[in-house]
Amino acid sequence: MNRPAASTLFAAGPLLLAGLIVLAAMTRVLPHPPNFSPVAAIALFGGAYFANRSWALIVPLAGLFLSDLALASINGGLYASWFGGTGIWLVYGCIVLTTAMGFGMRGKVGGARVLGYSLAGSVLFFLVTNFGAWLGDPMYPKNAAGLMAAYAAGIPFFQWSVLGTLFYSAILFGGFAALRSQWPALRAQTA
Repeated sequence: MNRPAASTLFAAGPLLLAGLIVLAAMTRVLPHPPNFSPVAAIALFGGAYFANRSWALIVPLAGLFLSDLALASINGGLYASWFGGTGIWLVYGCIVLTTAMGFGMRGKVGGARVLGYSLAGSVLFFLVTNFGAWLGDPMYPKNAAGLMAAYAAGIPFFQWSVLGTLFYSAILFGGFAALRSQWPALRAQTA
């Protein structure tokens, strides 16, 4: 088995990536429009830049989990019940899939790619989570009309999801590109 040395896991580049992802994830506790969040952006960012694929998957999931714990602590009851439902598995599954999508940007990060992958990540999140809402909510009949109703109900939130993903992708990818240009050691420690 080919494992990276511990010194490479705790090098400046991976630590900075992890810090940026956790910081972005924690912005979910700030007031924001519904679904305007960094969720897809942190997954894409981790997938694109962590040289170690395991860390690329673990760090965005950990950041999301920490922010979910903070939100449950702040909001209590209803949000805390989120941990017992199936919706959480769909969201975390989307993070895994979006991180895997981010692997496609390794070594090829650019504005057009970040835009395209951000839009694709938002669409994936919309399709999966609203499909889950259709499956799990008795309000929706289990037929094509019910599925379309679930997707239609999600459209007002989709615009915010796209805008949030684009905003946080611009901050993460753009900010990290600026840091890499100023700190050459980051280029060698990240994909």
